[in-house]
Amino acid sequence: MSEHKRKRGRKPKIPDAEKTLDLPSIAASADDDDVVFSVSNVEIIPTTTNPSISSAAATTTNNHHPDHRPRRGRPRKHPKHETPEEKPPPLPRAGHCRPAENGGADFAGDVEPGVARVVPAMDAVVKVFCVHTEPNFSLPWQRKRQYSSSSSGFAIGGRRVLTNAHSVEHYTQVKLKKRGSDTKYLATVLAIGTECDIGNSGYMYIHFVLGDVAAMLTVEDDEFWEGVLPVEFGELPALQDAVTVVGYPIGGDTISVTSGVVSRIEILSYVHGSTELLGLQIDAAINSGNSGGPAFNDKGKCVGIAFQSLKHEDVENIGYVIPTPVIMHFIQDYEKNGAYTESYRLLLYVIGFPLLGVEWQKMENPDLRVAMSMKADQKGVRIRRVDPTAPESEVLKPSDIILSFDGIDIANDGTVPFRHGERIGFSYLVSQKYTGDSAAVKVLRDSKILNFNITLATHRRLIPSHNKGRPPSYYIIAGFVFSTVSVPYLRSEYGKDYEYEAPVKLLDKLLYSMPQLPDEQLVVVSQVLVADINIGYEEIVNTQVLAFNGNPVKNLKSLANMVENCDDEFLKFDLEYDQVVVLRTKTSKAATLDILATHCIPSAMSDDLKN
Repeated sequence: MSEHKRKRGRKPKIPDAEKTLDLPSIAASADDDDVVFSVSNVEIIPTTTNPSISSAAATTTNNHHPDHRPRRGRPRKHPKHETPEEKPPPLPRAGHCRPAENGGADFAGDVEPGVARVVPAMDAVVKVFCVHTEPNFSLPWQRKRQYSSSSSGFAIGGRRVLTNAHSVEHYTQVKLKKRGSDTKYLATVLAIGTECDIGNSGYMYIHFVLGDVAAMLTVEDDEFWEGVLPVEFGELPALQDAVTVVGYPIGGDTISVTSGVVSRIEILSYVHGSTELLGLQIDAAINSGNSGGPAFNDKGKCVGIAFQSLKHEDVENIGYVIPTPVIMHFIQDYEKNGAYTESYRLLLYVIGFPLLGVEWQKMENPDLRVAMSMKADQKGVRIRRVDPTAPESEVLKPSDIILSFDGIDIANDGTVPFRHGERIGFSYLVSQKYTGDSAAVKVLRDSKILNFNITLATHRRLIPSHNKGRPPSYYIIAGFVFSTVSVPYLRSEYGKDYEYEAPVKLLDKLLYSMPQLPDEQLVVVSQVLVADINIGYEEIVNTQVLAFNGNPVKNLKSLANMVENCDDEFLKFDLEYDQVVVLRTKTSKAATLDILATHCIPSAMSDDLKN
């Protein structure tokens, strides 16, 4: 084997004190076949230090003395600085470097050299223990077996604690435990926001737990608040900003810290499309129990509430955070409209986010824009449908072109300018408003520009996504159990995959139907409790009731009133799929009492139908 000859190199030059060490240029200078660079063999020296830089690991001299031969492995250590002034400042911690705008390497990121990163307020993060007792929507006269859960929360100003809404949903008892404490303190639930349930997102259907903006708690015991400093809220982070999620996930009892960066900021569809709100996507690990914990930035300020992680075979490291604008909207909504009373839990639920009660279509096709009489410089979206129960129905019409909202022009794809280099759906502008606020809307109708000042309000769908803590309504006559359809009801009947298992007509109404009246409900025959009087009707399950004795059924209460006050000989129910149920009035009412006793049902109707 021939011996490989070593090339001769030039003598190293001592760099000037003003020159900086450019890592890309170092890697590019390794064009000599005999010089091998390794990151572990390079010691980075800040530009403010001694200008002499060791070059023993990078070059080979002509001196053949054994001491000058090229060495393998780690280069020699530099002599220590004699004075403190010459000592270089500490390098930034790993994980906090990000590219500078000039294309170089900004190792300090947002942290100045020699300045330590701000430590988040760990002592403000608490562990939430809750006992839940959920309603049984399939058997609405009873509740399910109670169960316990643990999650995270954090203290804010005013002796209050924030957590996720689902952490205390259907609560029976809530307790909080501070970091390093062995005492659990009883907590009082002040408010629950049930607007944010992430739904359809991109190509896959993401289903998360019900109702997830936030819940607000408090503790009356003064001992709990000793030594607790409230968390400060920061601004909405930018892409690639570092975030630290703190909480009490599964796998241990002590506090846990995970870190990552903001990977996406966009409008997400919440509560199965009924609300669109801002959301953050991060790559930090969010596990069961992290929900409700704060997400901190590098300055130690809270930028959101850890929400949920996406578990799917095609994705990795996707977690969601409810950002500070949504959180502050919830807090201010509670301070403006919320209340708490021991005897009436429905006041716990805040009013929520308003909606523009329309469905719209993109105007990206040029032929469509010409057909709608849009000029070349005009952009906007076309209104497909208007919610007949919304205040907007008085001024807006189908085929109107929404050109701007509150003076901000809307693009043909439905987006508006957000931040530098970013655009976001114009529903973000709507979500910044509060119920009852007014907004200026400019529309194009029949080649004319019209300006309207509309009042924003919250809207309900025909099939609501949650019952806001109310027990399910029901009515029983002759063994027929009548109930209303909601998302919790569908989940109870068909499981977590109800969007695939439920009847197509119910799913169609869930996704596309709008209520024609403010109090309209979708009433169905949930099941038939078998008895002699209802023989032949046993197989009727989850079928919509359209009319009773020729009168349309608009909600469950109207149906119960019509049946209870009926003096006709027969009870006739017109059902979906052209089915008809006919029963004798007197025998049906008499048989109901026996059926209730057989199935241990305390009442023929829920309490809300009695009043």
